[in-house]
Amino acid sequence: MLKLAVPDLVSNSYFPAEAAIELGLFAKEGLDVSLELIFPVVKAYRAMRDGEVDIVAGSAHSALAAFPRFEGAKLLCAQSQGMYWFLVLRADLKPEKGDLSAVKGRRIGAAPWVDMGLRQILVEEGIDIQRDDVTIMPVPSPPGRTVNFGLNAAQALEQGLIDGFWANGMAAEIAVRSGVGSVVLDTRRGDGPATSFDYTFASIATRSSFIEEHRERAAAIVIAVVAAQKALKENVARALEVGRKLFPGAQAELITDIVKRDLPFYDAAISRKSVAGLSSFARKCSLIDTDLAYEDVVATDLENLWR
Repeated sequence: MLKLAVPDLVSNSYFPAEAAIELGLFAKEGLDVSLELIFPVVKAYRAMRDGEVDIVAGSAHSALAAFPRFEGAKLLCAQSQGMYWFLVLRADLKPEKGDLSAVKGRRIGAAPWVDMGLRQILVEEGIDIQRDDVTIMPVPSPPGRTVNFGLNAAQALEQGLIDGFWANGMAAEIAVRSGVGSVVLDTRRGDGPATSFDYTFASIATRSSFIEEHRERAAAIVIAVVAAQKALKENVARALEVGRKLFPGAQAELITDIVKRDLPFYDAAISRKSVAGLSSFARKCSLIDTDLAYEDVVATDLENLWR
């Protein structure tokens, strides 16, 4: 059995990987894959480094938390293109779409390493976190609850524990539909600095040693994820089938609409532009001191399987 870790289970962010399991597409390729929730994403990558899990479906840049300069890790493919988090603020603040000045004096919930994307956007948009009294903080987690960051973020916003959050599409959908939140920033659809689209993306990663020792299995992982993307594009209603197996009832009913909006970004390819953007972002965040080469990051001998 292979173990696949996600840092947020009740989410659209890592849905292609979850769909590959629940629609039997890994099994079709001869793989027995189990799904594990490991939060935050840095713990998921460290678990992969230590051999506790085999695959991480998470944010691409976060691999650097456990694999400096990607040494010992490779990205097999993308789950979707572009940085996929939303900035949502309390609706009663009446924030304007795209107006980042609305974060001044506010408490914004964000997960570790996920918060780097928001911080860099604020820098590029001229918002000084200290001068402008912006607090970027963890989201309080209800006692005894398994961590699903997006759900916790939406609940914390409703309870007034935070003024906004930087989180996944599920969290944004819940907040907007309830009337509690308004979307201020959606980088995949043109908000924020032009460079922010390529800060990071949802990827599938494994250890370099796994690829070397089990190349056919690594190839099968890519084939299954590509098949999941294709299956959802051909019939987005299959998202509900997956959601009902994994999510609480209310969130399961929301997932089809959210995935439908994400379908244009479901592409397994990892472009040189994406890796260059990730490298630039990582340098600005002091995660690396020299640029990453494409071959440092990507399992290039499997790229023919993306299409």
